[in-house]
Amino acid sequence: MTWNWDVARDFLPELLDGLLITLRATALGSVLAFALGLVWALALRSPTRFVRWPVGVFVEFIRNTPLLVQLFFFYWVLPSWDIKFSALTTGVIALGLHYSTYVAEVYRAGIDGVPVGQWEAATALNMARGRTWFVVILPQAIRRVVPALGNYVIAMLKDSPMIALIGVADMLQKARSEGATSFQYIEPYTMVGIAFILISYPASLLMRALERRLGH
Repeated sequence: MTWNWDVARDFLPELLDGLLITLRATALGSVLAFALGLVWALALRSPTRFVRWPVGVFVEFIRNTPLLVQLFFFYWVLPSWDIKFSALTTGVIALGLHYSTYVAEVYRAGIDGVPVGQWEAATALNMARGRTWFVVILPQAIRRVVPALGNYVIAMLKDSPMIALIGVADMLQKARSEGATSFQYIEPYTMVGIAFILISYPASLLMRALERRLGH
């Protein structure tokens, strides 16, 4: 097989359309993962075991089952229970839920890293528990884990091609369609690979720089 510039040029608009879908799925999935991850992290620190234990079992179950299995479950099984979403929404939910269990562990590490004196100071000032969490503890904890959260966003970006398997028209799905139409596979798949490199590598460098900056 030889490289065909005409095929590459014709595929470029489709690649850009697929790129927008990929970035949208990653962005929405990240927001969902960050929000749910914080919920899991706080629930796992609950003094009530009836909250802590079920959440712990749920988090471990999601964390220890493959993302692809979860994706297929949401897309093929839930509709049989009259729970239906679009393919893109299903992909976002699967990505967000799966990564939220890892983000919860990142939040936990950040919370544990807050000095004990901060808790004692809040107690001495007679601050309510909720205010202590959201005014004193969480701002410090989240600042500590921003680079780690960014790394999970990059990991989610690289896992996002899985949503093509349920029909989402992301970059991979566009490449598959182009190959099936033109019988030229080297150009679309190579361009998709280059697109991921051009996004993920600079993002990883940014996360390293941010980690060094916040470490000081």
